[in-house]
Amino acid sequence: MVSRAYTVAFQGVEARMVEVQCAVTAGLPAFSIVGLPDKAVSEARDRVRTALTSMAIALPSKRITVNLSPADLPKEGSHFDLPIALSLLAALDILPDDIVQDVVALGELSLDGTLVPVVGALPAAMAAAEQDRSLLCPAGSGAEAAWVGKTQVIAAATLGDVVRHYTGQAPLSPAEPGEVSDLPQGRDLREVKGQERAKRALEIAAAGRHHLMLVGTPGSGKSMLAARLPSILPPLTPAEALDTSMIHSLAGLLDEGGISRARPFREPHHTASMAAIIGGGRQARPGEVSLAHNGVLFMDEFPEFPRTVLETLRQPIETGEVMIARVNAHVKYPCRFMLVAAANPCKCGYLSDPARACARVPQCGEDYMGRISGPLMDRFDLRVDVPPVAFSDLDLPSNGESSAEVAARVAAARALQTERFRDHAGMLVNADAEGEMLEQIATPDTEARALLTRVAERFHLSARGYHRVIRVARTIADLDGSETVRKPHIAEAVSFRLPSPAVA
Repeated sequence: MVSRAYTVAFQGVEARMVEVQCAVTAGLPAFSIVGLPDKAVSEARDRVRTALTSMAIALPSKRITVNLSPADLPKEGSHFDLPIALSLLAALDILPDDIVQDVVALGELSLDGTLVPVVGALPAAMAAAEQDRSLLCPAGSGAEAAWVGKTQVIAAATLGDVVRHYTGQAPLSPAEPGEVSDLPQGRDLREVKGQERAKRALEIAAAGRHHLMLVGTPGSGKSMLAARLPSILPPLTPAEALDTSMIHSLAGLLDEGGISRARPFREPHHTASMAAIIGGGRQARPGEVSLAHNGVLFMDEFPEFPRTVLETLRQPIETGEVMIARVNAHVKYPCRFMLVAAANPCKCGYLSDPARACARVPQCGEDYMGRISGPLMDRFDLRVDVPPVAFSDLDLPSNGESSAEVAARVAAARALQTERFRDHAGMLVNADAEGEMLEQIATPDTEARALLTRVAERFHLSARGYHRVIRVARTIADLDGSETVRKPHIAEAVSFRLPSPAVA
């Protein structure tokens, strides 16, 4: 007789169903696991055997074979321990086979039978709901998985609790979802003195999810401005929060099962590898671009990143997803993020200050910014020069707008875009609009089109640059409450497309 249990194997954010088959047959005593397991899965036999021994359950002197089907799908991770134990307990008639087959299980076993939390409980719960099965997981993963309300989640602390639950001796109550984290009290935009043009660029970028490049001398406030961007972004919608949490679940970043409504803000160091930024590694884990999904990816010292890393950003920026190719699988992760890059104008950083610049001006600036290729630079919607702030201005009291005031305008503009793209799948903000949809929502009036045509001819805008100016102008019009894109909106959008020579 073959007993069956069910679990999942992760391919990106997708959790594919895996059938765990167990057969106890006559023959020399052995315990083998087949079905393309990795090292962690192969070691499950020793953890399962010892955990059962700690419960005073002796394995028979027979041949035990566990097959993970489909056999051509790679199986990675320690979460296969619990489903293997369930199928074996069903084969030994300790648990009812029909009950075990109605459960999707995942969890790592300690040698004493304790269940250790694992990553990916949220995608596993989604897969269980699609299969109309309940989910069994460790107690530490229950609050996270319970956010999927369409399936029952049983969270057990030990393998003994699992046995007592399914035999009716001590039923467990379904797990409850974790707490929704409060939005963090971020830094306020009012703390930034001066830099009104950069603040305006932040507002436009936040309203339409446009990519932003900040260039300025060291200490001019680039990182300070970027750090205050989360304070003006609207909270994640419930759908976005669940979508983002699926990726964070696979990365083990969910805190005690709680889901945050704050948008992700990732700031990798410029020494990060391509696998860290784009994703990959032995198990094709999500990278920073995917962890920033629906949020912000801030890359300080942008030209210092390896050229290969920078060039791989081009495709994710355009498509909103990244494909990680491996010999045995192709893994896809979503990555619709807002890229905010900061850079010094040259290697020494003081290109615009004759008293402090090096002797190679202006060649040093051209060489340094030349590390960023033209096609990648063309993908930035807004490019802003951040000049140094005078010492006298630093002593003045803060009198600019607070983050709350700017956030209110951003939220109103986002609300207009939500209504505009309600019936268009895959489009949420103006940055997503393209083709015929872009023509419908952002066609400039006569004066605006004439100005845009002159600018495109004078500065040789690419087709991508032309459309990005229109998208930014549409966002500016939304912030202005205008139904049409007029000449002032195009003029402001163009001003951010054609910055000072320090940024060009």
